[in-house]
Amino acid sequence: MEERLDVIDLFLRLLSAKSITPDDGGLLAYIRDYLSDFEAIWVNEGGVKNLFLTKKFSDGKHLCFAGHVDVVPAGDGWSSNPFVPMIEDSYIYARGTQDMKSGVASFVQACRDIEEFNGRLSILLTSDEEGDGTYGTQIVLKHLKEIDLLPDYCIIAEPTCEEVFGDAIKIGRRGSINGYLRLKGEQGHAAYPEKSINPIHDISSILGDIAGHNLDSGDDNFAPSKIVITDIRAGMGVTNVTPHELNMMFNVRNSTKTTKESVKEYIDRVFNGLDYELELQQGSYPFVTNRNSLIVSELRKTIQEVTDIKPKLSTAGGTSDGRHIAPYGIEVVEFGVINDRIHGRNERTTIQEVETLYKIFVKILERL
Repeated sequence: MEERLDVIDLFLRLLSAKSITPDDGGLLAYIRDYLSDFEAIWVNEGGVKNLFLTKKFSDGKHLCFAGHVDVVPAGDGWSSNPFVPMIEDSYIYARGTQDMKSGVASFVQACRDIEEFNGRLSILLTSDEEGDGTYGTQIVLKHLKEIDLLPDYCIIAEPTCEEVFGDAIKIGRRGSINGYLRLKGEQGHAAYPEKSINPIHDISSILGDIAGHNLDSGDDNFAPSKIVITDIRAGMGVTNVTPHELNMMFNVRNSTKTTKESVKEYIDRVFNGLDYELELQQGSYPFVTNRNSLIVSELRKTIQEVTDIKPKLSTAGGTSDGRHIAPYGIEVVEFGVINDRIHGRNERTTIQEVETLYKIFVKILERL
C-alpha cells in the first residue's frame, strides 16, 4: 500500500470500521497492507483473527506494540452514529476512540514512519480482547514461543490516563477472582422462625466481615485486595415464607499477596459452622513489571519530555491482555489516552491526545 496517511487520517479510517468483537471489520488486513514492509504472521482460530507483524532492523532488543481492533457494542443513546466518526470542538466521537483505536492508530503510524530501530520491531493485534479472549493474544504468544519470536518488551496502548493526558502508566494489573456462594437454610413459615433455618439471618451477623473486607494490606504496586459483593438473592418475593437458601456473588481484584486459595481460607473461616457451598473462579492473575526496568523508565522519561508531566505508575483498573503477555517473561507497560468514557455512550478523545501519543511512540522508538 503506497498510501501514506497522518495519524489522525489513519485513526478515522479505523473508527469507521464496525469491528464489534470478534469481528475485525477488515482492519487487520488493512493494517497488514499499510505496513507492507513488515512480515505478516496470521494466527486465526475459533472464528478470531490475530495478526503479528514484525520487522528486523538490526541485532538488538525486540519491542512489540500490542492492542486490539475489536470494540464493545455501541448501545443506545448516542448523539451521533458511533461508527461514523464525528469531529466537534477538537474531540473525535466514535466507538473505540479511547478503547483502543487511538492507541492502535498511534503505534501503527509510528511503526510506519520510523526509519531506524535498534533491534526488532513488531505489532500484535487481536480481534477478541473485549470478549472471552480464548483465541486471541494468548494463542499468538503460544505460537511466537514455538517459533522463537517472543519479544523482550511490550507496550500495550490501552487508555491509561485519568485526569490529564500523560498522568499514568500501567506497570501491571490486578487479578480477578469471582466467587459464587450458596448458603443453605430450611424453608418455613415466618410466624414460626424457630422451626426454620433462615440463611438471611445467618449471613446478617457476618456480612460486615465480608462486604468491603481487605484481604491484604496492598503494597507499593497494588491497592489492597478487597471483597466486593455484587449480588445477594434469597426468598420467594413474599412476606410469610423464609427462604431455603441464599445465593451471593462477589469479586476480588487481587494483588500478588492474595490468591484464590487464601480467599477460600478466609471465606471458610468466616462461614465456619454454616452449611454452604463455595465456587471460586480465577479469571486472570496479577502481574507487575519492575518499575526500574528499561521499558518503564524510558517510557516515563519520554512522556515527561513530551508532555512536561511525570506519570504515576499504576496497577488500577480492570484486566488487559498484559495478563497473557507477562507470564512469558516479557516486560509489559501500558500507556494510552484518557479513559473517562471507555465502553460508554458518546465515547470520545481529542485530536491533540492522539497526535501526542503518536509523538511519544516515535520518540520511544528513537530512544531505545
